[in-house]
Amino acid sequence: MNGLFQMEIHIQFTNIAFFMTKILFFLFALCCAANFSSAQNPTFPNNGPADLREGCYALTNATIFKTFREKISNATLLIRNGKIENIGQNISIPKDAIVINLNEKIIYPSFVDMYSDYGMSAAKSEGAAPAQRPQMLSNKRGAYGWNEALKTDFEAYKNFNTQREQAKDYRNSGFGAVLTHRQDGVSRGTGALVALGEQRENLSIFQSRAAHFLSFRKGTSTQDYPTSLTGCIALLRQTYYDGQWYAAQGKKEETNVSLEAWNAVQSLPQVFEAGEKFDILRIEKLGKEFGKQYIVKGNGDEYQRLDVVKATKSPIILGVNFPEALEVEDPYDALNVSIAELKHWELAPSNAGRLAEAGVEIAFTTAGLKKRDDFLGNLRKAVEYGLSEENALKALTFTPAKLLGVSEQLGSLEVGKVANFIVTSGNIFSKETKIYQNWVQGKIFVINELVTREILGIYKLQVATSTYQIIAKGNAEKPTLTLRKLTDTTDRKIEWTLKDDLISLSFNPDGKLGELTRLSGTFSKDRWSGRGTLPDGTWADWSASLVTAPNKEEKKDSAATKPIPVLGELTYPFMAFGRQKIPVASTVLFKNATVWTNEKDGILKNCDILIQNGKINKIGKNLTAPADAATIDGTGKHLTAGIIDEHSHIAIKNGVNEASQESTAEVCMGDVIQPEDINIYRQLAGGVTTSHILHGSANPIGGQTTLIKLRWGYLPEAMKVAGADGFIKFALGENVKHSNWGDTYTVRFPQTRMGVEQVFEDYFGRAEEYLAAKKTGKILRKDLDIETIAEILEGKRFITCHSYVQSEINMLMRLAERHRFKVNTFTHILEGYKVADKMAQHGAAASTFADWWAYKYEVIDAIPYNAALMYRQKVLVGINSDDAEMARRLNQEAAKTILYGNVPEEDALKFVTLNPAKMLHIDQQTGSIKEGKDADLVLWDAAPLSVYAKAELTFVDGIKFFDRAEDQQMQVELRKERNRIIQKMILVKKNGGAVQPVQPKPKKLYHCDDVECEIF
Repeated sequence: MNGLFQMEIHIQFTNIAFFMTKILFFLFALCCAANFSSAQNPTFPNNGPADLREGCYALTNATIFKTFREKISNATLLIRNGKIENIGQNISIPKDAIVINLNEKIIYPSFVDMYSDYGMSAAKSEGAAPAQRPQMLSNKRGAYGWNEALKTDFEAYKNFNTQREQAKDYRNSGFGAVLTHRQDGVSRGTGALVALGEQRENLSIFQSRAAHFLSFRKGTSTQDYPTSLTGCIALLRQTYYDGQWYAAQGKKEETNVSLEAWNAVQSLPQVFEAGEKFDILRIEKLGKEFGKQYIVKGNGDEYQRLDVVKATKSPIILGVNFPEALEVEDPYDALNVSIAELKHWELAPSNAGRLAEAGVEIAFTTAGLKKRDDFLGNLRKAVEYGLSEENALKALTFTPAKLLGVSEQLGSLEVGKVANFIVTSGNIFSKETKIYQNWVQGKIFVINELVTREILGIYKLQVATSTYQIIAKGNAEKPTLTLRKLTDTTDRKIEWTLKDDLISLSFNPDGKLGELTRLSGTFSKDRWSGRGTLPDGTWADWSASLVTAPNKEEKKDSAATKPIPVLGELTYPFMAFGRQKIPVASTVLFKNATVWTNEKDGILKNCDILIQNGKINKIGKNLTAPADAATIDGTGKHLTAGIIDEHSHIAIKNGVNEASQESTAEVCMGDVIQPEDINIYRQLAGGVTTSHILHGSANPIGGQTTLIKLRWGYLPEAMKVAGADGFIKFALGENVKHSNWGDTYTVRFPQTRMGVEQVFEDYFGRAEEYLAAKKTGKILRKDLDIETIAEILEGKRFITCHSYVQSEINMLMRLAERHRFKVNTFTHILEGYKVADKMAQHGAAASTFADWWAYKYEVIDAIPYNAALMYRQKVLVGINSDDAEMARRLNQEAAKTILYGNVPEEDALKFVTLNPAKMLHIDQQTGSIKEGKDADLVLWDAAPLSVYAKAELTFVDGIKFFDRAEDQQMQVELRKERNRIIQKMILVKKNGGAVQPVQPKPKKLYHCDDVECEIF
């Protein structure tokens, strides 16, 4: 009876303990869920009694990261009314505080996402849909600006709605606040910094106007302009100038809500989305022009030009949406994956680490992830690939708060700041770590059940008269318990459960089937005790006491101990045929070559050429090589000036035509140079050293051109020919009047050849008036379109005009003479032979095709003798490509004029060298071989006009950018590198990782009449 009585007392005791634990847990949850004064809406009435308690909590016995680099052990965090009241060791805990013993768990400041659309509704087009294309002006009703892509008046805080499920997803990844905006338009308006709790919107907003957002994408706008990247840049430039004019004068003349909003946001942080690494340079250039330092939302490829990104001094917001492995086991599928894609897959996780190590200020975002749950895993991968934990935490907390000017509220855990923090089981950068709680504005959100009991260690177990050891090891949250007798080392598995403070154990001490010892009791940190039954069914007392605690000094975090993976090398450019070092000029002596000078000396046999410091230093025979010179034997080979392509559309990013208006003189192809176009390298292999990059022919007055040298691996600005005269693309004929564009494009003026002439008359008349008005001193709106056209009248900019039909060619020359300027170059000009005498009299050059015809009606009168006939009339003639493929064989195109017209060989070569240089006004520095000129040279293995001739070496400014022998070796190395990364990618699948099917991505080659764009 005594044993039964004791058992009954024990059962009652354990039931009471269990019941009391439940009551305490319920009261804690009730307090946490209550609407304390921090969560009150003072301007909102309460329906019933209000709970005005302040909500005081003391989280004790924790390791607390006050900042990204300051950590306190055995500390207490005291919060009241949603703010931090105290933090540190040995803090006095108020009587009204709810105490939560974290038992050495870790507290971090909650993260801040710098680039989100949380709580934003989907963007919609302004006004009614247009009845037909094109839409010239905005459909938005009211006193707004002319372009729908400018949404500067949009304010996120006025449109913000708390989204509970979205907020939960963010909180589960450690975030407590986000900078949210509507991701639509070139100017996207203001973003709001909001908390990720579940309070009313008016209590969730930290900053209503936290930043102004911009991009190079027009979004939902149904308006035609802009249709290209260069149009986006021009629209922003014009808007900056319009804002200045409006503040100084314009508001006296009109009311413009868009410009008022634009001016109002200029004092805010400016966040600019970059589509790729070279966009950062475009953004920086814009910032320098208007005195802006942008925060850039990066694309994850910044590591590829780290030095350049650092030089911009722009903080970078980084996603962790790393490229996924591809299904490349099939060798034919693998052929559709470029070396750039393979290398980026391997190197992308190192991006954040490289940037932070270089001193670039970084912040993080979940933007771009398919699942927000992947954020922490990918962030930990970034740490594994070299990002220090300190820099990672800084980017998640301190940096966003600093960039947004809210360091007094967020970013660290200090007295007076908002109580936004997470409670974790361990180091947040270790994959085993769990987030238990995320506190937002002092309100708890439970993510995982908080485990506050530490079980790991070795215990002495006493059951009746038997003594054992319990060894608890493994994961702290779910350790493995084993039983060991003192008389042997055989371990027996213990089945166990722990719920609240009640623990049960079940084990077989002798390993005999059916002879279980079953124990139940209460749990405390160092001692467990209770009663249970032995294998024979008798009841007995038991206790377990901690003998050896785990050595916490020896616990290591996997994130800190894993070696950084071995990665491939960066190349410049970051693609096929890139080099690990950017080439520079060297001293070179060519010996015994046949030199085609393009000068009065003609062709020199067995001649030597010395190049130094990027220039042609000496020409002669038996020249002595300087000590630092490389000597190249030119015996049996031919040396020419580099080929110059007067009309090219290579190396352009996102659109060759800003096709939306009859004049787009404000756009500039120099803003969109893409230096990682493989056609640059291919054309170097064909002897091309200089290319004139033109706007397309979709409008009578197109965009500004840019002149580049094919400096493979260099940055866009470094490719441009310094000091070159400005040119602009004009166009005549079928393209500009939309003859072949279908019925939907019969709205935009002009629609006839007569209308084309009227466009020119109108714009040159306006430009003359503009120049006259500037002389009056009146405050004028700076019109980038008209300013550019005025440069033609001032002799500062020159026309290269797309043309075919003699009547239009003649029309433009007469119009130019009326306005007192000359047309510099007619390009294509397949009916030039009909008006060659008039062109010579006017002084216009002709850049034509060798034998293109029959590809549209207005070339019906084209003949292959065109170039020769114009040449006979003393017109300056050149042969252009207008085609990425043809440009590799311009030497052969020039040779066709010998067949069609008996043009002398030397003059035929000048059609693609010296004559284009003269057209582009750079013949004083290139186009021929003369001492003092740029060392733009090509060494051919045969006479350069031969169909069999191949370029062996191509030098630009004395820098060897193409070497046919080196090319062969590079192809071998490329195959090895491709195979190495493909094998690595295949292992992902074999190890159970996810892979994606290969999606072939055909490369866009632009031509004059292409109007489609990759981003719109």
